[in-house]
Amino acid sequence: MSKDRKGIVILMAEDDEDYYQVAREAFEQFRVVNELHHVADGEDLMDYLLRRGKYTDPSTSPHPGLIFLDINMPRKNGLEALKEIKANPQLAHIPVVMLTISRDDKDILLSYQLGASSFITKPFSFNGLVEVLKIFRQYWFEIVELPK
Repeated sequence: MSKDRKGIVILMAEDDEDYYQVAREAFEQFRVVNELHHVADGEDLMDYLLRRGKYTDPSTSPHPGLIFLDINMPRKNGLEALKEIKANPQLAHIPVVMLTISRDDKDILLSYQLGASSFITKPFSFNGLVEVLKIFRQYWFEIVELPK
């Protein structure tokens, strides 16, 4: 199994800028070397993935190997975006991890039905997020094989 996962870009679709910054700090704290990119809503997520608008340059908007997706976002929510991603043959292979405050069984079930790889309820504290991301990093970047 290849342990060199530095080349995998992580794209976080998160409308809460503060939460994104906390996640970025958590990744830095335990030295995740993967690039972390950010979009603020489902429309921007799809523009990024399809290289539209301000996301046409691959040097500033590299293709992600993994997506963190919040459900509750403006313009297009995470479930709508997930449905589009998994329906597109060029994008369907990208693992999508729902990272959201929802604990609603309907959201969990629908996320998996639409093709989510995992569903994680956001921890409320920085330390909780650090712990979740540590475990996440170990699982996704040391144990499983991701498509190149």
